[in-house]
Amino acid sequence: MKRSFLLLSVLCAGAALRAQELDPAKLSQPPTDTWPTYNGDYSGRRFSPLNQINASNVRNLSLAWSYKADTGAGGGPFGAQIKATPLEVNGVLYFTVPDHAWAVDARTGKELWHFKWESSGGIHIGNRGVGIYENKLFFETPDDHLISLDKNTGKMRWSVEIADVKQQYFATPAPIVIGNHVLVGVGGDSLDVPGYLESRDPETGKVQWRWDSEPKPGQPGSETWPNKESMAHGGGMTWMPGTYDPQLKLIYWGTGNPNPVHAGQGRKGDNLWTCSIVALNVDTGKLVWAFQSSPHDTHDWDAVQTPVLFDGVIDGKPRKLLAQASRNGYFFLLDRVTGKNLLSVPYNTINWSKGVDSRGEPIPDASKEPKPDGTLVTPASDGATNWPPPSFDPETGLFYVSTAQSYSVFYLTDTDDRPEGYGGRDSGVWSEAALKAIDYQTGKIRWEHVYPGHTGGILGILTTAGNLLFAGDPSHNLIAFDPASGKILWHAALEARVSNGPMTYELDGRQYLVVGAGDHLDAFTLPGQSQSAATK
Repeated sequence: MKRSFLLLSVLCAGAALRAQELDPAKLSQPPTDTWPTYNGDYSGRRFSPLNQINASNVRNLSLAWSYKADTGAGGGPFGAQIKATPLEVNGVLYFTVPDHAWAVDARTGKELWHFKWESSGGIHIGNRGVGIYENKLFFETPDDHLISLDKNTGKMRWSVEIADVKQQYFATPAPIVIGNHVLVGVGGDSLDVPGYLESRDPETGKVQWRWDSEPKPGQPGSETWPNKESMAHGGGMTWMPGTYDPQLKLIYWGTGNPNPVHAGQGRKGDNLWTCSIVALNVDTGKLVWAFQSSPHDTHDWDAVQTPVLFDGVIDGKPRKLLAQASRNGYFFLLDRVTGKNLLSVPYNTINWSKGVDSRGEPIPDASKEPKPDGTLVTPASDGATNWPPPSFDPETGLFYVSTAQSYSVFYLTDTDDRPEGYGGRDSGVWSEAALKAIDYQTGKIRWEHVYPGHTGGILGILTTAGNLLFAGDPSHNLIAFDPASGKILWHAALEARVSNGPMTYELDGRQYLVVGAGDHLDAFTLPGQSQSAATK
């Protein structure tokens, strides 16, 4: 009898542990009771089908709880800003700042565990969050380690080095988990090192495959570099999470600028595969197609912005689409099966391009390259947009993005034939933030909110089936907009500017909206709500 009871207890404990694992099917579904990956699902749309909180009742939203992420040391030189989008799995939120990871109760905000990594250095500029596989959690550190934790206890399973901090690589992306692949990217500009994307084994951290942002001599794309040396130091970092199409088994990733950053005289040519959107086979890492957003970039315009996936109609025909609002000021629409360009339209005023070629790729104006006495260019190096995630609402057909109209004077400081490092700098002249809604079929701006005198503060965007768009503003407010018209429906004052992309989930019949504001996570909900959240 005792033996039977013991066996039953063991079986029940095992079932309870398995119940706490992340169901892999959730990663391919629109997010409802979970938010299991950086953008909510693999598509990058940041659209939730939840509609319990909607345009008719959003004015009643109130703060449910607030949690302060205490690092114990002020979070380093950049502060403890929560740039991560929390993941929510089985009623627990998981999020990071550099060197730290937390689990908090998604209903109450109560801390469940806190993990601190003892860093050996690196640039502590930010961290985008975690990836989850079964009961395993993964995040990257500024000193270039991939950390694996037990997600239920916060105890470390292992750590592996994914780059060399002595070469001034740094690691900020949220790992993306696809099947048994943990996809990790890297950043770094200062020492002219090459970029790459790796797939790591979730059990051991070992490399499964690696894709390099620059080709080797003789490989496709090598003809766009002058020599082996320039390719070996070419940049093309992978410092933001990508997206994935499960049917095509293709991952889509944006790559960073070529190196040296502002001095292009030692790397004449288009410099593939930097400043590109690439499609890779998820199981092998082999390049299937690529589209270059900024050929021969000399303005620090990484193309790492989220490649958003959705199905739509172009010229009366259904197409599998990919859209990106690029840092260089262009809105691109591609066929995600083939990489064929369907639309290349500026969404901000730009002066660096002469138009686009037959592939839809911009043609740089050489007169706008950095010069010793300066060149006035728009946008500035921070770009027309940057890392904050956009959103696509399938119900309005609009693509929403945080933008900045900016001008800067770009200077060339290293005139040598073989420049090193940044090789230049830019000095800001003027900037103005805006939230814009773009018609994906035409690239036209359907509505916008301009914030005169402000350079940023909108950050990430969330849309929902409740006919709502959530975003921050430069004055420390979280705002709900009508996504079709841009009308403001509600706002709440926060402790700091919104610092991440808002996310939402439903638990026990109640929908929560969670946003990062500096070192706080704030959760909002409707008071007294108990019925199950309706979905579309």
